[in-house]
Amino acid sequence: KVYTGRFFLGATTECYDTEKPVNQTFDISGITEKDILQNVAQFRGLITQTPPAHSAIKINGTAAYLLARKGKEVNIKSREVTVYEFDITKIDLPHIYFRIKCSKGTYIRSIANDFGLSLNNGAYLSSLRREAIGEYSVEDAWQIEDFIQHIQQESFPEDASL
Repeated sequence: KVYTGRFFLGATTECYDTEKPVNQTFDISGITEKDILQNVAQFRGLITQTPPAHSAIKINGTAAYLLARKGKEVNIKSREVTVYEFDITKIDLPHIYFRIKCSKGTYIRSIANDFGLSLNNGAYLSSLRREAIGEYSVEDAWQIEDFIQHIQQESFPEDASL
């Protein structure tokens, strides 16, 4: 899977993204571009991460996010995932833009949260786009207009005799 997106540095949310309000803020004035770029290396390769409580992982048959939304404590075991590529594509603090190629089961929200922690700060995922999964890429996707035209041509071929 390949994702692009944006982290918001200097704050956290309980679900690691924008679904919930900010629950803690941090001073980012001491964090440099060099700090951010050097921090990326520890998130490449085989890493251990704990998925967020607000995830679809089942706990005794119930999705964790359903329990979390009811205010129940959710304990999810950490897991190993692989991050094949992780590049910072732009830094415009408090925003950090990225591109990640990773294995199945990787939670980008957890990477955002862990990235903030590793800078002795906080971060959450503020934007995410899946660019590819397996052999399928958005670069190969049809535009909606092309799809409609294709459907219309298949339904009403020009050379069909009435």
